[in-house]
Amino acid sequence: MRLSLPAALLAGCTAALLLQPAAGATPSSAPRRHDFAGGGSTTTLPLPAGTGLAPRGTAPFELLGLGWDGPADALAGAVLRVRTRDAATGRWSGWHRLEADAEDGPDHTAHGATAPLWTGRSDGVAVEFRPGPAGAPPGLRLDLVDPGHGAAPATVRTLPAEAPTAPTTGPAKGQAPRPRIVTRAGWGADESLRDPEFEYTGPVREVFVHHTATTTDYACADAPRVVRAIYQYHVKTNGWRDIGYNFLVDRCGTVYEGRAGGVDQPVHGAHTLGFNTDSAGVAALGTYTGDQPSRPLLDGLAALAAWKLGLAARPADGRARLTSSSDASRYPKGSTVDFDAVSGHRDAFDTECPGNALYARLPALRAAAARLQTR
Repeated sequence: MRLSLPAALLAGCTAALLLQPAAGATPSSAPRRHDFAGGGSTTTLPLPAGTGLAPRGTAPFELLGLGWDGPADALAGAVLRVRTRDAATGRWSGWHRLEADAEDGPDHTAHGATAPLWTGRSDGVAVEFRPGPAGAPPGLRLDLVDPGHGAAPATVRTLPAEAPTAPTTGPAKGQAPRPRIVTRAGWGADESLRDPEFEYTGPVREVFVHHTATTTDYACADAPRVVRAIYQYHVKTNGWRDIGYNFLVDRCGTVYEGRAGGVDQPVHGAHTLGFNTDSAGVAALGTYTGDQPSRPLLDGLAALAAWKLGLAARPADGRARLTSSSDASRYPKGSTVDFDAVSGHRDAFDTECPGNALYARLPALRAAAARLQTR
C-alpha cells in the first residue's frame, strides 16, 4: 500500500475552485463524528455535489482520506488536493494530492477511497476538488482520523520470540523461529470495529512486501498510532472487514500483528489486489522511494518472512505460483504467475510500492530469510 506523497512532487497540478459549505447546510452535509475505544475517532465531512472545502478548523486528527459510494475508478480524471493545519504551530501545509487507491484491498469491493495521507497532529483542513469527465461520485466525503491512545488491552500485548514447534509428521523443513510480535491488543486495536468473523486461505506460500509511504523519520514509540489510524481508515472509510495487511514492521524492526485471526494462521488479507489468496502482506512503516530502509527494519522483515513461510515448509528463497483473481491486477484474472516467495507489491500490481530503495534490498532479504530457515 501507499499513502499519498506531498504535492511538491506533483509540479504543474492545476488548482480548482474552493467552495465553503453554505451556512445553512443541511444535516446530510454537516460533520459527523464516530468515537471509538481509547479516544480514537473518525470525523466525516460530506462534500455535497462534489464541492471542496475552504480552510476551516476541525477536531484533531492525524490521517485523512476521501471515500465515496461506488468503484475506485469513479474519480478518473479528477483533481483532488488537500492541505492541513499543524495543531501545534498553527501553520498550514502545502497542497497534497490524493489519488484513488486501486492497488490495495479485497479482490472485490463496492466502495471507493483515496490512499490515506498521514498528516501528523492537525486541527484544520482545506480541500480542492475538480471532478473528472464522469462528474463527482455519490456520497463523496472527507474522513479525518484520530487514532487516540488505543483500546485498553484485554489479552496478551506481545508474543515473545520463540523457536518453532516441530510438526507432528515429517521433518521441520524450512522452519524458522517466530520473531517477537506486538499483538493487536499491544497496539491498541478496537476490536468492535472489525468484522467478528475470520477468513482463511490455503497455506501461505508467498509474502508480498509493501511500504505505507508515511514519514520515515518517526519515533518508533509512535508506530502504534500509525497502525491504529490505518486500521480505522481501512475499516470505516474503505469499508473493509479489518486492516488490510497481515503484518506491519517499523523502522526499529518491531513486528505488529495486522489482520485478526491468528498470527500463525493463513488469514485472508486485503493487501495485493488479485493475489490475496495463499499469501501474506507485510507493510514497512515509512516511505522507501528514496529513503534507505534501516537494518533493523530489514532484519524484522526477513525474520517474519522466514517464520511465516516456514510454517508451510516453503523456502524463503524459493518460488510460488499464484493465480490472479482480478483483471485489475497486473495480470488478467485466471493467469498463473510465478513469483519469488518474497516479492514486492509492484511484482503483482502496477505501483511503485514498496519503493525503489526497499525493492532493491529484496534479493538480500530473501537470502537472509533463507539462512534463518536453515539454523
